[in-house]
Amino acid sequence: MSYKSIINAVGVVVMVAAVVFTGCEGNSGVDPNNPNNPTNPNTGGGGKGNNIDNYKTVMIGTQRWMAENLDNAVAGSVCYDSLSSNCTKYGRLYTWEAAKSACPAGWHLPSDAEWTALTDYVGGASTPGPKLKATSGWNNNGNGTDQYGFAALPGGDGYSGGSFGNAGNYGYWWSATENDAYLARSRYMYYNSETWIGTTTSRQSCFRCVVRRTEAA
Repeated sequence: MSYKSIINAVGVVVMVAAVVFTGCEGNSGVDPNNPNNPTNPNTGGGGKGNNIDNYKTVMIGTQRWMAENLDNAVAGSVCYDSLSSNCTKYGRLYTWEAAKSACPAGWHLPSDAEWTALTDYVGGASTPGPKLKATSGWNNNGNGTDQYGFAALPGGDGYSGGSFGNAGNYGYWWSATENDAYLARSRYMYYNSETWIGTTTSRQSCFRCVVRRTEAA
């Protein structure tokens, strides 16, 4: 092999590595035949898409919320462990930028203030876990009563290095509120606690997306 051929081959390897490790969870868009790939024409856009009629919704106080995690395959989203069955079970994981772009028409990623309004309505940040959790799916019998029909599931999260974790233990959800150029506000709950915790997280982390109607209904 000539020196020029060797250099070209190395260049291809470096380019592919950059694609694999950029974006959400190793970027499911690498393989065009992967059913998790939002550009795969056989997926029809992927999952339930951005048609709100495909999802359950619920009124909680004066706010209408999606009562399940969004499953709209857009760039920057992926299924937990890259398994389409986990998208069906939990919805997709999204980077913060992807979450903002994936919402159905007339719906939006809730702000941190809207998350606070939800938790205040159901009893405050220290007690809403059991009331908002689904009645099954949480590890070690950490299930809730689902009193308001929110049906929160412990779908876990993803990391910029390409790994996944915490399914069954934790549920993480984005807000639309940015903290700075690198961080955004998010909410999480876990199997052995009643609290619903607000925090700041890297925008490149992959969390669930529950959206809210722009106007109360």
